[in-house]
Amino acid sequence: MPFLSSSAFANGGPIPKKHTRLGEKIAPALSWSGAPDNVKSFAIVIEDPDAPYGTFRHWGVYNIAPTNNGLQESSDTANGSGLRFSDNNFGNRRYDGPEPPRGHGVHHYHFTVAALDVPNLTVPASAAIEAMWEEAQNQMLAKSSLMGTFQQV
Repeated sequence: MPFLSSSAFANGGPIPKKHTRLGEKIAPALSWSGAPDNVKSFAIVIEDPDAPYGTFRHWGVYNIAPTNNGLQESSDTANGSGLRFSDNNFGNRRYDGPEPPRGHGVHHYHFTVAALDVPNLTVPASAAIEAMWEEAQNQMLAKSSLMGTFQQV
């Protein structure tokens, strides 16, 4: 089972403002270890189950090479690395960090990396994050999650 961590925040800790839509919208650095030997690619999703109208998905990345053991902090979603990005629930094909409603309390953001048994997910380039994640779950060998919190006061 992979282990997921971030140099930006501790598991269960607050996500720095620069990694939110209220800050610089920079994806935090993520690193993982302990993936199965037969992993062929990775996929990542960020979900907020505390959103007022059900789980809100902020970022979906897939076709991450099996030789990667993480992603650097970045606002670049067109980095030529072969990564693919799904349309998130804001309707954007990029990282869109936390932005809970003002006064809605603490939200819990679940960053999940999945080790997959295929080199590429076969979803259309215009696929929404839900379709990508459903396909990733069908190909999943293992997963690991990291949770960070954020609230807008």
